[in-house]
Amino acid sequence: MRTITYREAVREALREEMRRDDAVFLLGEDIGAFGGPYKVTSGLVDEFGTSRILDTPLAECGIVGAAVGAALVGMRPVAEIMYLDFMTIASDQLINLAAKLRFMTGGEARMSLVVRTQEGGGVSAGPQHSQCLEAMFLQPGLTVVMPATPYDVKGLLKSAIRDDNPVVFIEHKGLYGTEGEVPEEEYLVPLGQAEVKRIGGALTLVAVSKNVINALLAADILQKEGISVEVVDPRTIKPLDEKTIIDSVKKTGKLLVAHEAAKFAGFGAEVAAMVAEKAMEYVEAPIVRVGALDTPVPFGPKLEECVLPNVEDLVQAARQLARYGND
Repeated sequence: MRTITYREAVREALREEMRRDDAVFLLGEDIGAFGGPYKVTSGLVDEFGTSRILDTPLAECGIVGAAVGAALVGMRPVAEIMYLDFMTIASDQLINLAAKLRFMTGGEARMSLVVRTQEGGGVSAGPQHSQCLEAMFLQPGLTVVMPATPYDVKGLLKSAIRDDNPVVFIEHKGLYGTEGEVPEEEYLVPLGQAEVKRIGGALTLVAVSKNVINALLAADILQKEGISVEVVDPRTIKPLDEKTIIDSVKKTGKLLVAHEAAKFAGFGAEVAAMVAEKAMEYVEAPIVRVGALDTPVPFGPKLEECVLPNVEDLVQAARQLARYGND
């Protein structure tokens, strides 16, 4: 099977869905001739023209508002918000309109809308271009997707574009250059379905986005110490595939949750609460969370390294958890 980058996988998904359905179009800042800040949409305007690749003003509320209107009349817009940090400006259109219109109209209003954006640190972009704000969008009526691999990002984006409900599709800037196997033939990855990325028995490590990659690296290190880690990637964090996570915890008895967002009130808290409510009798040790420190992400590379979770943080947390009750 061929190997392509995460960036190329996103571009392929967009191209294929635009070829398949004339109702699909893109809109966002600098996505046309410039190709987007991370060159994801590079070259698409040459094939589809400026009537389907729409460069917009720097107005996130306007971008999502226009996409909501287009979805209401039967189009399938894919709106790009350059940084997830800027989604706060569009939150009214997304949370108060897109997420609620289907319910307020008794299902008559179709809201086939995808908002693509990217998050995360690691490139010294500072506190207003490095945040992980996914928990903000875990609201009724919204689907939230956080793919970690080229295979998943392509299959999930195609599914999101075909869905009749609003989807917040969060990529990670640190993943665009990563490579993975992606089939050339058509495929979809279902929304709301987790995947066990690595089978293990000592503990369950639920990780999202870039931390899936960190989790797999940590699992390799721990395997050499005789600690077998099962890595579960939810892929879609809302709706959450609770069964896959619970089944893993039932097997291992221990749970570690990792994400790049600040630990306090992050997605990991929801996973921990869900397991505590529905599978506590299988939990043999305190549930552990790994996340960023409760501070804005600094500009300085060394300070940023201190704030954001890394592979060694996962190794240490997993090592201590695996030993719980055995000392």
